[in-house]
Amino acid sequence: MNTFQYGQDQLTVGTALQLARKEIKGELSPETRDKIQASALAVANIANREKAVYGINTGFGPLCTSKISAADTQTLQENLLKSHAVGLGEPVPIEISKLMLVLKLQALAQGFSGIKLETLERMLWMLENDVVPVVPIQGSVGASGDLAPLSHLFLPLLGLGKVHFEGEIYRTSIVFEKLGISPLSLGPKEGLALINGTQFMAAYGVKVVDRLHNLLVHADITGAMMIEGLMGSIKPFSPDLHQLRPFAGNKHVAQTILNLLHGSEIVNSHLNCARVQDPYSLRCMPQVHGASRNAWLHLKDAIETEINSVTDNPVVFSEDHTISGGSFHGQPIALPLDYACLAASELGNISDRRIYLSLEGGTPGVPKLLLKETGLNSGLMIPQYTTAALASENKGLCFPASADSIPTSLGQEDHVSMGSIGARKALQVIGNVEKILGIELFYAGQAMDFHAPLKSGKIMTAIHEHLRTKITPVINDRVMTEDMETAIEMIQSGELIEIANKVAKEEGLQYQTEWSKLFDC
Repeated sequence: MNTFQYGQDQLTVGTALQLARKEIKGELSPETRDKIQASALAVANIANREKAVYGINTGFGPLCTSKISAADTQTLQENLLKSHAVGLGEPVPIEISKLMLVLKLQALAQGFSGIKLETLERMLWMLENDVVPVVPIQGSVGASGDLAPLSHLFLPLLGLGKVHFEGEIYRTSIVFEKLGISPLSLGPKEGLALINGTQFMAAYGVKVVDRLHNLLVHADITGAMMIEGLMGSIKPFSPDLHQLRPFAGNKHVAQTILNLLHGSEIVNSHLNCARVQDPYSLRCMPQVHGASRNAWLHLKDAIETEINSVTDNPVVFSEDHTISGGSFHGQPIALPLDYACLAASELGNISDRRIYLSLEGGTPGVPKLLLKETGLNSGLMIPQYTTAALASENKGLCFPASADSIPTSLGQEDHVSMGSIGARKALQVIGNVEKILGIELFYAGQAMDFHAPLKSGKIMTAIHEHLRTKITPVINDRVMTEDMETAIEMIQSGELIEIANKVAKEEGLQYQTEWSKLFDC
């Protein structure tokens, strides 16, 4: 098993997911342990001084002028977690809770937070033993970071709150008693270090980056299959055209489409047809898919900067140098998360248009409603209602959460990011688009069937044949829910990407482009 050194190695989206899934092990190096202990000692010394330092020997938020005695610092920090654990709603997915722990470990292990080594070791123990805090999904405004969710995440350190354990949810005290574990006592600033930060929205951001990447790759595959099914032109994907408007995402998508359709008998059968140009949903895939890729790249850069940053407050440089600033504010990732939400929605929007286009019967050999015998049969008319509903739902979810701000903390926190809301709904939109692309895969495969015995190129032929091992062609009306769910699972699993890479390698074909590494997750 590979090892990741918290606070020392650079965290990526992929590495964060591997740590959360226990595919690699996270550790604290001797050098990192020394830095953590030195920072904790500096904070302990500050707590015993007369000079007021925010959050160490003062109250919080609007109570920042209230001096706290050294004897009361433990009570102050523990009360902070209790009073701020006000989240509501269903628990976040277990993997999100694990990612929150991973991201918090990375931030605190850098040695600028005054956290005790014992506290970080307990967080590592929770990850390694799958004692995962239950975190309610609602309650953060993304201002001092994600105060409510992070408070729930760390209540178990005190033996409070609830945890996922062995497939059930228990009170933490019950699990600790079963395992012979004692609650911790928090030192000066520890409560503040634990709950100041953006680890809730950033954990969702990690998932958004990962799942949106999967959507982007599949949108090119289903789009290319629909070009085959509707006998679209490949001229709009020519490299010389995209060199004149050289957005990286556009160029990558155009070349990917060409690679997927390389050697296609279907494409070659109509190279000299009289049709001048295709509708935008086919012709403008490089521009639309490409723009979403560029938005994804912006989000990935922002998230990977964030998950390697120190985001609590105050930041402790030394015993004599602390700064109370705003590094916990979620705005730097709230904006890109809203942008990514729109980028995902647009993939679904244009996919729904291609689905609708495939039903019109305007392609030679491809019947209206994708069925030869209609009238008695409705054909594939109705699944497009579902994609229309999903696309419309996404449009309603695209209003940017970060456009709102409601002051909190008696006006001390007078501008908030609402990044947690944007992060959650971005993932909701992505889930809807996975369904839309699955239905497009279902439709595009049906459209391609009508061009037999002509075949596509080797990559797309292999994908189509794999689809047909799981979903048979629709000849007469049938209940199609299971077909749709099967196609959606194929999008979510990434199996089509594996097939494309495998065939390209075996046949000596190009599937990757010169921009693939740039857009790699």
